[in-house]
Amino acid sequence: MNEWWYYPLLFGGGFLAGIINTLAGNGSAITLSLLILSGMPANVANGTNRIGALVQTITAVLSLRRSPRTLFLFKDSAWFLVPAVIGSVLGAFLAVDVDPVVLKRIIGLIMLLLLGTMVYKPGKWARPTDTSKSHKTVLNWILIFAVAVYGGFLQMGIGIMLLSLLVLVAHYSLRDANIIKLVLAFLFVLPAFVVFVWNGHLEWVPGLLLAVGQGLGAWIGARYILFLPKANAIVRYTLIVILIISSVSLLGIVDAIRSLF
Repeated sequence: MNEWWYYPLLFGGGFLAGIINTLAGNGSAITLSLLILSGMPANVANGTNRIGALVQTITAVLSLRRSPRTLFLFKDSAWFLVPAVIGSVLGAFLAVDVDPVVLKRIIGLIMLLLLGTMVYKPGKWARPTDTSKSHKTVLNWILIFAVAVYGGFLQMGIGIMLLSLLVLVAHYSLRDANIIKLVLAFLFVLPAFVVFVWNGHLEWVPGLLLAVGQGLGAWIGARYILFLPKANAIVRYTLIVILIISSVSLLGIVDAIRSLF
């Protein structure tokens, strides 16, 4: 798609995705949808999406307010370095070899699953970090590896998956989990990005436009919006609408209905 309005749309979508990913996750539902619905093959869109994701994760981590707690969590996340990198590389190589049409349907199905996580909010998310037990367990290591494989494969929804794991299984508070999530997201994106570049599965111009928007959105999100009381609620409702529209389109539901008449 070469229409002039597509490029500011990419920047705006990237900006919104950067804010959303900093607060929770699923921002790739916006960026991937914009790329695929423009006619870009799903596997190329998947790789192109990593340009913005890389810029965004770097910006978000560097923009976090430094405190003793933040530095402690940075060190705590080092335990997950190896499974994060290995899993991401494996997932990226799997994504490179997947048929674009199949990948498009997979993305649509995953969007439906992520819609469920937006609707369902368990009360366990409000508890503080459990300091009575070590977070550096074999189970957490294995689960991070599994999430990293998915992150290398697709990236979309990785923030929600990481928060679910870190809060509900590793027993971090939501705020602490959000900080570790940003570090792990960077560890997922960087090696996968290298794999996609190596295989030529990306387009630089739309990817860089998304990247500029995502970087700015991530900076504003990490510095300011993260601390607003109703930010998560606004993001949640926005994502519900986006996920419904995108999943219906990617799964070909509208085309299937039209074929009946």
